[in-house]
Amino acid sequence: MGKKLLQQRAGRGNINFRNPGWLRIGAARYPAVKGHHIGKVLEIHHNPGMLEPVAEIKMDDGTRFYVPAIQGLIVGQKIEIGDGASPSIGNIIPAKDLPEGANVCNVELHRGDGGRYARMAGSYAIIVGKSEGKVILRLPSGKIKEVDENSLVTVGMVAGGGVSEKPLLKAGNNYWKYKVKATKWPNVRGVAMNVVSHPHGGGLHQSVSRSSTVARNTPPGRKVGHIAARRTGRRERK
Repeated sequence: MGKKLLQQRAGRGNINFRNPGWLRIGAARYPAVKGHHIGKVLEIHHNPGMLEPVAEIKMDDGTRFYVPAIQGLIVGQKIEIGDGASPSIGNIIPAKDLPEGANVCNVELHRGDGGRYARMAGSYAIIVGKSEGKVILRLPSGKIKEVDENSLVTVGMVAGGGVSEKPLLKAGNNYWKYKVKATKWPNVRGVAMNVVSHPHGGGLHQSVSRSSTVARNTPPGRKVGHIAARRTGRRERK
């Protein structure tokens, strides 16, 4: 009879595939800000599932929120938030108030969306120009992106740079890495399974040993490999 495929189990849903969102300390987003405020860094937390540390900030009106911590940010530091803030490291200000060449992170696309770009550990975007109510940024990927000139950005780069370069050293570290994410690990290859466990399993060696192209309307138990491939076979050399 065989076993169910991994994607069949995931689609059915159970605790093994549930996103452990209850472990998060909170959403790392900007609040709705109007005017000028002074904030104080209360604490710098580790947020499970995120590589970058998260700063807990309390504004002068009592609002508390979390944002990705900036390189050099310390507990007890005062920062400026909103319109009219100075372009100092750690301040949260509109993108239009920064000069070209400034490094920013946690960039909003539109004012009030909470921050979308350059949020990963060690990442930052560079302001390369301004034009007709837009600010032009170079994202960490190298892509050029236009955002609204009133979008909030954080001056500086996200802390935790180089964390992805640290070797895992052992499988146990990888286990805890994926434990806090909605990712099933380890992921066994189909060709390494027995023939009863996967359509690609079995055989004298680890290979599919047959065409792996399947139709779009194939039943779930067979829907692995090249699904509805546009073409098959080898390319002709010109």
